[in-house]
Amino acid sequence: MDLTRSVPEANLHRYYRMEIVPGLFGEWALVREWGRIGRSGQMRIDWFNTEAEAKNARFELHMAKAKRGYG
Repeated sequence: MDLTRSVPEANLHRYYRMEIVPGLFGEWALVREWGRIGRSGQMRIDWFNTEAEAKNARFELHMAKAKRGYG
């Protein structure tokens, strides 16, 4: 899932990317990457026991980012 936020008058051009991937031993990871559009950003991986937990975490992050203007 890719989200972007652009405010040209503030020279603000950001992206936020989230992906759920399976691990080798049955766990699930929420991989997040964020930064300025056109540049390499930061990355974070959070591990969860079930796919449902990872999806819930992604949904909560998506709602938080939507409140900040990402779409």
